[in-house]
Amino acid sequence: MAHRLKVAASLPTLILMSGRKLFKLPIRGPTLIYSRHHSHLSGRTCNNMTDKKNTTIRVALKGDEILGNPRYNKGSAFTVDERIAFELSGRLPWQVDTLDQQCERAYGQLKDHETDIRRNAFLQSLKAQNWVLYYALISRHLGELIPVIYTPTEAEAISNYSHLFRRSEGLYLSFPLADRMEKDYLLQTAGRQIDLIVVSDSEAILGIGDQGVGGIGISTAKAVIYTLVGGMNPSHTLPVVLDVGTNNQELLDDPLYVGWPEKRRRGEEYDQFVDKFVQLVRKHHPHCLLHFEDFGVTNAQRLLAKYRDAHAIFNDDVQGTGAVTLAALIAAIGVTKAKLRDQRIVVYGAGTAGLGIVRQLSRAMVALDESDESTDTISAEDAKKNFWLLDKHGLLTRALAGEGLVREGIEDFVREEPEWNGDDVKKDDQGRIRLLEVVKRVKPTVLIGTSTQPGAFTEEIVREMSKHVDRPIIFPLSNPSKLHEVTPKDANDWSEGKALIATGSPFPPVKIPNRDREYIIAECNNALIYPGLGLGAVITQSRTLSDTMLIAGTRALAALSPALKDPDDALLPDFQEAREANYEVAVAVAEQAIEEGSANVPWGKDEVKQKVREKMWAASYENLVFDPEGET
Repeated sequence: MAHRLKVAASLPTLILMSGRKLFKLPIRGPTLIYSRHHSHLSGRTCNNMTDKKNTTIRVALKGDEILGNPRYNKGSAFTVDERIAFELSGRLPWQVDTLDQQCERAYGQLKDHETDIRRNAFLQSLKAQNWVLYYALISRHLGELIPVIYTPTEAEAISNYSHLFRRSEGLYLSFPLADRMEKDYLLQTAGRQIDLIVVSDSEAILGIGDQGVGGIGISTAKAVIYTLVGGMNPSHTLPVVLDVGTNNQELLDDPLYVGWPEKRRRGEEYDQFVDKFVQLVRKHHPHCLLHFEDFGVTNAQRLLAKYRDAHAIFNDDVQGTGAVTLAALIAAIGVTKAKLRDQRIVVYGAGTAGLGIVRQLSRAMVALDESDESTDTISAEDAKKNFWLLDKHGLLTRALAGEGLVREGIEDFVREEPEWNGDDVKKDDQGRIRLLEVVKRVKPTVLIGTSTQPGAFTEEIVREMSKHVDRPIIFPLSNPSKLHEVTPKDANDWSEGKALIATGSPFPPVKIPNRDREYIIAECNNALIYPGLGLGAVITQSRTLSDTMLIAGTRALAALSPALKDPDDALLPDFQEAREANYEVAVAVAEQAIEEGSANVPWGKDEVKQKVREKMWAASYENLVFDPEGET
């Protein structure tokens, strides 16, 4: 018999009538309006993830099976009808909680843990039990909990992966089992819609280096960020680790290490293993986004170049850092009323991130210049001349390249000898040209740090730069904060409040000298853009993720800069606004994909905004109906 519903206006009680029987259900928080075939929260709950209309899913699991499935488990939020249908009435306490109440309880439990690594473990356990509650909780405390589930805490969790290991997550592809890779892949993906695959070979994890099989932690963390601020459905994501061995001797000597305890494979056998995986993705999920994460410096750019024209490939270390830095720079030159092509850019740190930034900025100089009909366009070769790269050997010159001290991929940006061979050029005892001398001679408008050398931007360097530039643009991007080339406070003080600053980690505002105001420090957090870049490619089923699509997304993020309205405000949106920022990025990327013909969908640009909104998953409970033929 169908249940009829009455709500007593004066009491926080839900009264259920079934025949002649009367049930009273105490309600805390928002009132739950319930019937056999439909349930919803009357009134909106506070959820930073996009609100969604309730949908109904038919599920074939019952009892402990559904309670043990994090996709469908609601815990104490299962409705009375669902408890009966799924045989849960004796497995759950009486109270039917709302999601808000569950979040309140879970947050209290989280706060009982005194260290971030223990909070990280608690949240991992929660994710293994209930996806909706996990994402809803984090979305309500985004700024507080992102550092717990991602950098810096996740780095500690990954470094201790084998000792913290409790249960597997994602797909582990081990080198000795290469011949059964396709079978293992299909066992994980059969019958599933896969929109996103995040893969790592674990060689360069979060600044802590080679972590072997523990790299699955960075793949899962990145997938979580895609869901939180990009709206990727977690059931449509797949974290992967390519376990090709490790050169981390501490792991090799650890009797509890759970990965393949052999030296890391290199060369042709490594390439064949990676290629086998990529071809499986292309064969079985041709329209998914394949995100490469934390590959080593010798492989990251090389693999991106090898596969990006054959599939929608994204490498966050190469492209994500470059994209968010470009957005901050576009915002900064919006404040200074200058053009990107006119910037003199010194980059201190020529690793994967530094080179990725330089490539992204140089390509943008050409692309943005071509869109400006008021000026002659700049060539790719001329754009490269606007950059000066330094690493531990000093300024990268042809002489250094001749000594074999410039790694592959940087040759296009090394400086020619004549301009740096004069007697007036100051060199150190080894004949190297250091940062201060470069700043004195180049008079840069932009100074970017990716060196992980704390204090490298000294007071003398910042003051020298500020002599020649009205608004010096200074981006110390090394992570974590203890490795920043200069603190925002020092950059602000030494430039006498003129510097436009963005950092790689969050910092509090700084007081502007001689003014009763504070300058808001922008954080160049890749998560402000890469989830949107990926979502835009996925929703259009784009064949590639092109440079023009990246630049379209970057410009969309830059347009949201608070500094364009108030130059003392941040160059980028606050991370609390990351979900809305990534929505705008996704729209721009999707529109560009359609415009340039790489999209594979039957709808046009006029439908993009609606399609992106519909695609963005939200942490809210769906109506579940038991069906023996339903999902499992």
